[in-house]
Parts: sequence; structure tokens; C-alpha cells
Amino acid sequence: MRGDVILQQVCQMLTIVLLSPLLHGFIVTMEEKVQRGRGPSLFQPYRDLYKLFRKEIVVPQTASWIFWAAPIVAFSAMLTVPILIPVLTDYPLPLSDMGDILGGGLILTLGGFAISLAGLDSGHPYGGLGSSREAMLSILAEPTLIMVFVGITLLAQAMLPFVVNHLLAASPAVFWSPAHLFLVAAFFILLTVETERLPIHSSIHYEIYMIGEARILEYSGPLLALLKWASWMKQAILYTIFLNVLTIPWGLSIEGTALGLLGATLALLAKWAAVALIMVFVDTAQSRLRFYRYQEPLALSFLMALLAIVARQV
Repeated sequence: MRGDVILQQVCQMLTIVLLSPLLHGFIVTMEEKVQRGRGPSLFQPYRDLYKLFRKEIVVPQTASWIFWAAPIVAFSAMLTVPILIPVLTDYPLPLSDMGDILGGGLILTLGGFAISLAGLDSGHPYGGLGSSREAMLSILAEPTLIMVFVGITLLAQAMLPFVVNHLLAASPAVFWSPAHLFLVAAFFILLTVETERLPIHSSIHYEIYMIGEARILEYSGPLLALLKWASWMKQAILYTIFLNVLTIPWGLSIEGTALGLLGATLALLAKWAAVALIMVFVDTAQSRLRFYRYQEPLALSFLMALLAIVARQV
């Protein structure tokens, strides 16, 4: 195994690990700008991580080993997925053949499942509330995600993300086909759910309808830092899959040179910014919905994925 391709693989992982807080900071800052607020700095997430890693860990008396293991499992899962997807290069790198796009989705789900277990294990009522609501969302989100993957498989005749990337980049007819457009729409709706941008979510601690934050209310110190970092990495990974595999499969390094990797990194940041701005608009332009209307956008996403499969077969 050549040392240069190993270095490229490390660069892909570090891109997700180191730049995911910057993506989150950009989204938060732009949301405040849209709402005519000053907003925090783009680099505030890095400061938050620095402060949390220096604080003391406080663990509930009712918590078991699951409470300790969940942050490590979630963070490790987010470290694994960048190995399987095109982040900076348009060709497979070492260990990228360990799993296909479905395997990456299962690893992402594993991280969320561990956090939900930790929310229940803490014994706090808000933790149980957040975990139960997350489970209700997963009942529709996970089958829809599988339908999207089935549609991608039928479209490219493969489940490897690099094959899908090459097909869409080389074939305008496939890129503009109804099947592909339906898949993009279905995945975008899932993106709003998985990154907590659906108007039923809230990241504000004192609001009773928060979902993601409720599961980690009992965490503190380095454990909370790992959970927040894993959440930001998941957001960056989903954005990368949406952009580099489905929507904008261009701008990746072809030869893997240092200049090419730098250009791919800058192109990825520009793509992230474009999708982040759309997400900010979706999150701020819509009125807050009751939680029990969560099935409406997810049902629409499922319908889009089903239409993509039908359009491909026709």
C-alpha cells in the first residue's frame, strides 16, 4: 500500500474532523444574520470544544456504562464513514471497500442509536423524551433512507458512492433524469431531519420540544464535547454525501496531488456554504410546527424515493 494514498485518506478524515465545527459555526452565524442578530463568531464551536474538554465530567448516579460508552461509539462511527465516501478524491482510497453507501448509513445510524440509549440510561425525563421522539422520527426516516439507497442502486447499478459519483459526473442524461431529481429531493428532506433543521426541532435548551439536545442534557465536560463534535461531523458527512455523490459530483481531486487536495477542500467548503444557506432559509422561513406533524415531510420524502424507483424502471 503506497504511502501517498494513505496520506490522502488521512486528509479526508481530517477534513471532516477539523472543518465540521466551522460548518456548524457558519450555519449558526448565518441564522442570526437572517434574523437580524449579530450572532457568534464562525470559530465559536472551536472555543466551545476547548472549554468543554477542560471541564470536569459529572455523571448521574443512575447512569451505567452505556452513558460512558455512547460518546465514544458516536464519535468513532463518525470517524469511520469518511473512509467510505468521496470527500476529496473521486477514486477509492485504502479501506474504502470496507462497505458501500448502505454500510455508511448503518454506521451513522449506530451513532444515533448509541446516543438515544444514553438518553434513556441517564434517567432524566428530558433524556427519555428526546430519545422517544428521535425513535418516532426514525420509524419513517430509516425506511425512507433505505428507499433512497435502493433508488441510487437502480440508477447506477451499484451501491458504491464512487461509482455513483462517476456516473452522474460523466452522464448529463442520467444527471437530469426524473429518477435522479426525485432522489435529490428525497435526500434533501431527509437532510433536514437528520441535521435537525425540520421546523419541529429546536436546539434551544429551555424549549420543551427539543429533540437532539434533550438526549444529551445530562452530559458535561469532555463527554459532551465528543457528542457535540460527533453531531457536527454527522452534519458534515451528510452534506458531503448529498453534494459529492448526488448533487454536485464535480470539484474532486483526480490525481491526488497536494494542489488538487487543496482545491478539492476549497470546493467542498463552497458546496457546504451553498447547502448551509439553503438550510438556513428552510429553518427560518417556516413557522415552527407541532411535533406530531413530523410524518408529513417524511412521507413526502418516501414518496419521492418511490417515484424515483418507478421513474427508473419506466
